[in-house]
Amino acid sequence: MTPQGTFTILAPIVPSRLEELRSLLQSMNEGLGSVNPNNSLVPFAQFDTLHFARFAILDDQTVGDLRIYGSPVRTHPLYLAFLGDIDGEEEAFLNELVTRAPDGLRAIFSCCHGFASDTDLMAWMKLLRSPASAAYVNTRGRTVRRIREEAALQDAIESHLASQASSFEALPPREIHARLKRFVEAEKSAGRLTLSDEEPTPVDWQIRKILHLIGMPLLLLLVSPLLILIAPFYLFQLRRLEKADLEPYIVDGDDHFDALAESEDHDVTNPYSALGTLKPGLLRLVTIRGVLLVIDYATRHIIQAGRLGRVRTIHFARWVLIGGTERLGFFSNYDGGNESYMDDFINKLGFGLNIFASNGIGYPRTDWLLLGGSADERRFKEFQRRHTVLTQVLYKAYPGLTAVDLERNTRIRRGLESSSISEQEAREWLALL
Repeated sequence: MTPQGTFTILAPIVPSRLEELRSLLQSMNEGLGSVNPNNSLVPFAQFDTLHFARFAILDDQTVGDLRIYGSPVRTHPLYLAFLGDIDGEEEAFLNELVTRAPDGLRAIFSCCHGFASDTDLMAWMKLLRSPASAAYVNTRGRTVRRIREEAALQDAIESHLASQASSFEALPPREIHARLKRFVEAEKSAGRLTLSDEEPTPVDWQIRKILHLIGMPLLLLLVSPLLILIAPFYLFQLRRLEKADLEPYIVDGDDHFDALAESEDHDVTNPYSALGTLKPGLLRLVTIRGVLLVIDYATRHIIQAGRLGRVRTIHFARWVLIGGTERLGFFSNYDGGNESYMDDFINKLGFGLNIFASNGIGYPRTDWLLLGGSADERRFKEFQRRHTVLTQVLYKAYPGLTAVDLERNTRIRRGLESSSISEQEAREWLALL
C-alpha cells in the first residue's frame, strides 16, 4: 500500500506584488474556477502522484473581530498558501516539483518575502512548510494511478454492456459476472486496460503508524492522574467562558459571497479554504491543541475509510495552525455545493464542528464544547462563509469523479477479481454498474 501525504507551504506576500501575484495565478486557469492542468507555470498534469493542489491567497477579512474582546488587532502577513495531497512522501514530491517546474515556481514565489533570483528553491520551500496538526485521507492506499485505472475499468465494462446488451439478456448474475471477467482479461491482454498490483507498504511508514497508535494512549495513560486532577477546574473555567462568550452578528457584504459562489461548482468537487482567529486565553489554546491531537489520532487509526464521521463527500482535509498559535486554517476538497457540505457537517458531525470551531471568534455559543454551536444553523453558515477565503487555483487529478464514485469503482474491481462469487454476491456486484 502506498500511503498518502500532504504538503503545506505558507509564504508571506510582498504587498506591492499582490496584484502581480493575482495575475500570475489567474494565468494558470482556463476560466473562472477551471485550472489548465498543463499551464506553463506549474503543469500539474505531469505529476502522476498528485491528487489535489491549490494556490490560495489567505486574505483573512475577520481579524478585526478581536476587537470584541478588547484585544488589539494584530497585523498578520498576507500569506500565499500552496497545498497538495500526494501519494508517497512529501520530500520526494517536492524534489520532483522543483525539478519539473522551477521557473514557474520562481515566478510565483518571487512575489513573496525572502525570495530572490538566487534563492535555493527547495530549501526555501522547506523553510516555509507548515505541517498539518491533523489530516484526513478518504482512503489510504488509493493512489492516483489506482483511481484512474479503476475508472477506466468501470468505463470499459459499462461500454461493453451497452454495446452487447442483447447477449446479456436473461443470463443469471454469475454468468454475466464470468463473461465480464473474461472480457476484462482480454482487454488487459490486448493492452487496452491496466490493473496494477499494489506497491508494498513502506516499512518506515508502518513503524511510525504503530508507534503513534501505541504511543498516544500510553502517553495519555501516564498523564491521566494529572488530567483527572485538573479536569474539574478545566470544565468549570470552560463553562464560565462559554456563558460569557460574545456572539457578534456580523455579515459581510455580498461582494465576498458572490466571489466565492462564482469560483465554485465548476466540477463535482470544490475546494474549501477557511481561516479564523482563535479566542484569546490559555484555556482556548490548550483546548484546540488537545482537540487537534484527538482528531489526528482518530483520522489515522479509528474512523472508517471513506467516512469522516458519517460524511462521505470529503477526499482530503487538514487543520493547520497559521503563523503560530493565533489562527487556525481548515482546508478540504469535497463533493457537491457549499450548502450541502455544511448541511452534512451540521447533521452528521455537528459535535465535531463544535469541539474545534467553537474556539474561534464569532462561532455560535456552545454548551460543554459539544452541544449548541452549529445547531444554530443560520449563524453557523454565516460564520463559516465569512471565514472562507477564495481559492485562486485548484487542480484535481480525476475531474468528474466523486468520492462515492471512487469507492464504487474499487468495489467493482474487487468483485471482478474475486476467485469465487455466489449468485447473491454477483447480483449485488452488478448493481454497482
